Amino acid sequence: MHSNNPIERLNGEIDGRTDVVGIFPNEAAITRLVGAILLEQNDEWAVQRCRNMTLESISGLSDNGIFTLPAMAA
Repeated sequence: MHSNNPIERLNGEIDGRTDVVGIFPNEAAITRLVGAILLEQNDEWAVQRCRNMTLESISGLSDNGIFTLPAMAA
């Protein structure tokens, strides 16, 4: 079952990846895997956000016409 809720989808992704591994040798291994999943998901969200929200597409939403987007994490 899939959900449109981003948090539920992220939890499902973490659950699916941890089920594949099965047994972790220690807590640090779990932390590394979950951290890698979160970084990967952050990158995907950042790309989607840029693809859908360009300065040109949102320029008509304001009267002043001056827009800046926050810098993305490198």
